[in-house]
Amino acid sequence: MANRHLSRIIIVQTLYEWDFRKENDVEQIAQRGIDTFANEVDEPFVIGTVRGVASHIDQLDVTISQYAPEWPLEQIAVIDKTLLRTSVYELLYLEGTPPKVIINEAVELAKMFGGESSAKFVNGVLGSIYRTDPKFEAERAEQAEVDSGDAITPIEESHED
Repeated sequence: MANRHLSRIIIVQTLYEWDFRKENDVEQIAQRGIDTFANEVDEPFVIGTVRGVASHIDQLDVTISQYAPEWPLEQIAVIDKTLLRTSVYELLYLEGTPPKVIINEAVELAKMFGGESSAKFVNGVLGSIYRTDPKFEAERAEQAEVDSGDAITPIEESHED
């Protein structure tokens, strides 16, 4: 069974290496990680994500810059930038994984691979995207209903006479 957490680790490691060796084929770098954990990773997810991040890197960097204006891209640690590119891509371009899962995974990976403040920084940027991007408006409204109790249907008690 494919492990999405391990798959994300391979994605981040691949894109981190690729950031230093842009002349190399990102898919070949990813394939090494896939081959190492052959039956444990979601190969289409890994390849699709590294390919997607590589092809959308300029748009991803613009988005990251918009949500972290006090941190110019060149001042963001490479691992944090890699984590943000990966999770912003997954949030904005892929369907099927709840945003909170993507954000939680990114924070966990930041704790594993990043510096002391990486998790907080990654969480802040991704949380801001989730709270303000129109893509998540319906989900935010639904969550607000649940949080306020409006979406909870009261259970009627049966009264036997």
